[in-house]
Amino acid sequence: MVELNTKIRRWGNSFGIIIPQEVMKEKNLKEGEEVDAILLKRKKNNVLKETFGKAKFRKSTAQMMKETDRELYDI
Repeated sequence: MVELNTKIRRWGNSFGIIIPQEVMKEKNLKEGEEVDAILLKRKKNNVLKETFGKAKFRKSTAQMMKETDRELYDI
């Protein structure tokens, strides 16, 4: 999994993001390949609190992150 910060750009009637060449090489990606992306709007306040609110969870954050990584990325 790669996390990067990029800006949305207009291309004709569509929008897109730029993936840096270093990331393309690191992940062995080629032009035209399909990828999955998770988009989060960057805000100056606490993103986790905004995403999850004040909900109480039975599992720790670390445990939930490990389970999510296993499900999404086979890590």
